[in-house]
Amino acid sequence: MTRYLLAGGGTAGHVNPLLAVADRISDREPDAVIRVLGTAEGLESRLVPARGYELLVVPRLPFPRRPNQAAIRFPRRFRALVGTIRELLREHEIDVLVGFGGYVSAPAYLAARLEKIPIAVHEANAKPGIANRLGSRLTRFTGVAFRSASLPHARFVGMPLRREIESLNRATERRTAIDFFELSPSRPTLLVTGGSQGAKRINETVHAAAATIIGAGWQILHITGERSPLPPSTLADYRIIPYCDRMELALSAADLAVARAGSATVSEFSALGVPAVYVPLAVGNGEQRLNTRDVVAAGGAIAVDNAQFTSDWVLSDLVPLLQNRAIIADMAARARTVGVLDGADRTVDLVMDALAANVDLT
Repeated sequence: MTRYLLAGGGTAGHVNPLLAVADRISDREPDAVIRVLGTAEGLESRLVPARGYELLVVPRLPFPRRPNQAAIRFPRRFRALVGTIRELLREHEIDVLVGFGGYVSAPAYLAARLEKIPIAVHEANAKPGIANRLGSRLTRFTGVAFRSASLPHARFVGMPLRREIESLNRATERRTAIDFFELSPSRPTLLVTGGSQGAKRINETVHAAAATIIGAGWQILHITGERSPLPPSTLADYRIIPYCDRMELALSAADLAVARAGSATVSEFSALGVPAVYVPLAVGNGEQRLNTRDVVAAGGAIAVDNAQFTSDWVLSDLVPLLQNRAIIADMAARARTVGVLDGADRTVDLVMDALAANVDLT
């Protein structure tokens, strides 16, 4: 029986691949003991127990970004947190630590190193975060979701995907998707999504240009997000919904997508062969723009700056693309060359290699 500790959380970008890996370990080893290290404030506090895994909660300790009192207290608090995690590792007799980034991963990597516990790292973004840059220097077993991600000992494993995405056959589910969203079976579908929270620029631009897009012979399935609502439309081929809990069906209906460029979105679209126009969110360290780099280079997607995604751009660039179905079909095939559907299996293989290497050293 192997005892795993999976560390990560805060955002869906960390929690969802963590849960996909936990589920795949459970598939392979029904007697495995899987625990998750996280905080009370992150999404993991809700999602991890709901999936049936025990959550070990430690204090949330962000890295200081500026010289202030928090920065002065940080080294002492960080050492204390490493000590707390070392105690948890010993108490639960953990055999391997798997980190996915986020606040808890950095102290967990150091704690595991001090306890001589093998470490595996998964990095979901093309631009690695601070925690995983540290973790990758403490182990030879580092997996990345994007080939262009730069980390020591990086192995491309892809993104661990949700089961409903991993097993999806878009062609066979298309009719179900058309019926579910009350779409026309005779028109190609432009899927528009800014993620669960929505994207103001994408929403407003598509809403303003909807008649033009429909005039090009398409229909629109527009998932606005709960924080970026739009007024209803009277256009017959414009379906607006605030939230979608059946994204696998939305992807089955899509012939082309307009979306933000979070790591999960880019990974899922590429794995399924959904060609896309990405409008990266221009915040942070530019992670979203970098997430599009591989699929854009392969010809499977287009990236347009947030400020440039306007009604004029729709008319000058998007409409000509919509009118050339051969180019869109080629983009779909090229996207599939970048993405992988077996990211969960590849990541678990990485974890098993870390365990095996540690056995060889003992």
